[in-house]
Amino acid sequence: MDTSSNISPPSPLFNTIGRIVLRHFPQAGTFNAHRMRDYGIAAFTFLCVAVSSLLEISASVERQQLLGAFAWMFLGALLLGENRETKTQVVIAVLFATIGEHFASIYMGGYTYRFENVPAYVPPGHGMVYLTAVALARSGLFIRHPGKIAFFVVGVWGTWSLWGISGYPDRGDWVGALLFSIFLAWLIIGRSPMVYLAAFFITTWLELIGTAVGAWKWAAIDPLLGWPQGNPPSGVGAWYCLVDAVAIGGAGPTLYGMKRLRDWSRSLVAFK
Repeated sequence: MDTSSNISPPSPLFNTIGRIVLRHFPQAGTFNAHRMRDYGIAAFTFLCVAVSSLLEISASVERQQLLGAFAWMFLGALLLGENRETKTQVVIAVLFATIGEHFASIYMGGYTYRFENVPAYVPPGHGMVYLTAVALARSGLFIRHPGKIAFFVVGVWGTWSLWGISGYPDRGDWVGALLFSIFLAWLIIGRSPMVYLAAFFITTWLELIGTAVGAWKWAAIDPLLGWPQGNPPSGVGAWYCLVDAVAIGGAGPTLYGMKRLRDWSRSLVAFK
């Protein structure tokens, strides 16, 4: 019995929605070579997070400053092989994230570092974390398997968020669930979904280790929303969606402004 006539093709509306949702994802069949540089940046940053967290256990402010000096050197070395656009994005990400640290931690008290400061290694650390997300997002692994990676991240992150609001843990995490919802929306409308997915891995690693050793602690109640949040909140990596949006949005105008400034200075020298 022929049943082929009973199978209707996908509706144009369904196809349109699919194209909209996946428009910024790598296209099926896209080939991208594995570059050791991308994996090296990620591996080095994951290692630095682990080592610095161990050193933070009994750290003084002076040790934090020493770790900060090394972090700036490491970030500078990692950026040597990047193009101007990526370098500019990282600089903007560091500036924006550092301002956010002072607002969210020092001013709002959403989380508190060991010495109630913003440690010296945090600003360059944000640069290394953002660069790691960018490097993983462009790697052959992520470009070749976007669907599988998205399924894994959404599944794990979603389960973590649901657990936080299930009532089973001693400390609720409604803020984490909200941030995860924002992440899902940004995954559809944002311009860099693979960066957001990559950020999940490095930020989860960073937050779990950092809070475990007591480098910082999240407030039980979010001071802005008044909602309970985990230590760390499950969806904390969603903040890098905003960091990436600011970095990408600011890189173009910054590079254009620098070009105009160079052209103006050259014309001024030629005029003299």
